[in-house]
This record gives sequence, C-alpha cells and structure tokens, in this order.
Amino acid sequence: MGVLALGTYWLARTTPGVSNAVNGQHEAKHEADYFLRNFSVKSFTPQGRLKSEIQGVEARHYPDTDTLEIEQPRFRSYNDVGAVTIATAKHAISNGDASQVQLMGDAVVTRDPPPAQKDQPQMEIRSDFLHLFANDEKVKTDKPVSIRRGKDTFQADNLDYDNLDRVLQMHGRVHGLLLPHVPAAKP
Repeated sequence: MGVLALGTYWLARTTPGVSNAVNGQHEAKHEADYFLRNFSVKSFTPQGRLKSEIQGVEARHYPDTDTLEIEQPRFRSYNDVGAVTIATAKHAISNGDASQVQLMGDAVVTRDPPPAQKDQPQMEIRSDFLHLFANDEKVKTDKPVSIRRGKDTFQADNLDYDNLDRVLQMHGRVHGLLLPHVPAAKP
C-alpha cells in the first residue's frame, strides 16, 4: 500500500500541470483568447470625446499580459487641445488601454500641430522600432531614426522625444539639415 501511495505521489508531482493544480496554482499560458480581423477599437474620455483609435488587419489579445498584437496597425490619438498623432507600422504591441504602443517594422509617427497653431509644421519620426507613450505624448527608440519637421531633417542613432516638455534628445551620430524659413508673401 505504501509503494502504491509513493508511486501516486511521484506521478502527481512529475506530471506537467497537475502539480500546480494540486497546489491551487495554474500556469499562465501565453495563448490568445480572442482574435480581431479588419477591426477598429475606439476609446473615449469620460466627457465622450474621442481619445484614441486603433485599426488593423488582424489582432490577437493575450490575457496573461493584457496585450494586443496587431498586424498593419494604424493608431490615432487626440490630446486635450485637439492635436492628432498618427502612428503606423507593419506590427505593433499595445497594452490594454493603448497608452503604450510598440511599433515594429517601417514605424512612422506623425504629429500634426494643434488647430490653434496651424502655423507650426508637421513632425514625422521614422524608424524600424518606435515606442509610443500616448498619454505622456512621448516617443522613444534605441534604433536609428530620422526626423522631419517641416523642411528640416535629422538622423540619429536613437531618440527620446517629449512633446509636452518640447524636448527632442538625439544620441549617437546625429546629422541635421536646417533650411531657412521663408514667410509667405502678404497680398
């Protein structure tokens, strides 16, 4: 009887998944719990204003990390003054509330000026990887990056951009081309 009990105990401890179930624990598996195809997900502020929208060809949600993996994503975010940020890439990983989006493969983030500041130029950031922090209005990358703001262009080995503080930090080999601004002729 003792040998049978020891054999049963050994079998329960060495069988995958059973030992954790015996202890009341379950292994979290990285398996998608739902899929989306040709989708659009919108989030709104408590006042009902559109805050962000994610579109894509296909997405998979993983409950263990509360992430959404997206193929051919298009992310649009609106800040409090109405400025629009648009981000695209081949692939993306978004956290549950879309406040952080990692863009991979031909990543582009375009920032339009707020409606009250239409005289400001559009800004475009391109890289193979961009990490977008929508709520904090930041973009970071540790990969080579190119920036275009109006007619001015820059290239760097990596980037840390904070739109709220209006600080753009480029590191490594940095090259830039600044062109003179010519005001429009008055009629």
